[in-house]
Amino acid sequence: MAEPSDVRFERDEHGGVTVIVGDQPQSYVDPDDPGALVFEYVQHFAAAIDALLPARTHPRIGITHVGGAGLTLPRWVQHTRPGSPQIVLEPDTALTERVRAELPLPRGHRIRVRPVDGRTGMTALKGDSAEVVVIDAFAGGSVPRELVTSQWFADVVRVLRPGGVVLMNCPDEPGMRHLGRVAAGLREAVEGGGGPRGEVALIATHEVLKGRRYGNTVLVARRGGSLDCDEIRRQVGLWPFPTGVLSPKELARRTTGARPLRDGEDFTPPQAPEAGRWRVR
Repeated sequence: MAEPSDVRFERDEHGGVTVIVGDQPQSYVDPDDPGALVFEYVQHFAAAIDALLPARTHPRIGITHVGGAGLTLPRWVQHTRPGSPQIVLEPDTALTERVRAELPLPRGHRIRVRPVDGRTGMTALKGDSAEVVVIDAFAGGSVPRELVTSQWFADVVRVLRPGGVVLMNCPDEPGMRHLGRVAAGLREAVEGGGGPRGEVALIATHEVLKGRRYGNTVLVARRGGSLDCDEIRRQVGLWPFPTGVLSPKELARRTTGARPLRDGEDFTPPQAPEAGRWRVR
């Protein structure tokens, strides 16, 4: 067995469990109710999937997750689309072992966790093999540098089937300067390569969109197809957090002039503040 990761499990009175790595909450899992999504950005992931790949027309989806932690979203996918083949790229084997011991996965799942980092694991996947790629990796207080560059996004899009969807949690500070560069790299990837051009939109709470605090944002991109932002807004509205959706044109206006990040470039990703200190004004 791998050495124990710096992880602890906090249980609440409702039966849910928060998985905390270091001093940062990473996941919330309710083993008896996989549909109970507490973190707002995970709700945004679910809303985007339901909007763009609804269960009535996509009862099963092939999905690759970059980052695992408590495996909250894979549990939700299994709950809403039973039998969906899912690959999770999670290099922290000790974390995975502890999560599986404390929070066993449901019977009949097809969730396969591979003990590799996102870049290595994505390179090993076949082209046109996934309908959705979810990027939700966090290490040392920020998204790993190798998971925000244009070269990375080109490989992600290679793995997507035509019309497939990329979802990425990209936390940022007010001003969204880093987000703008990440979005530019993702836009370059889904718009390139010939064929129909793709689109990139953004989901975030109103507080984050208004620049009131550091917070999570979810980039939504489609390979070779348009995004139904009206339906994304409708699905987001079914969840409790006051949330906005920036259409591809609105996001482009908000991030005018941002250029993609490249492998080998010297840049510093924004760092998460200490828990409870995300508000700036």
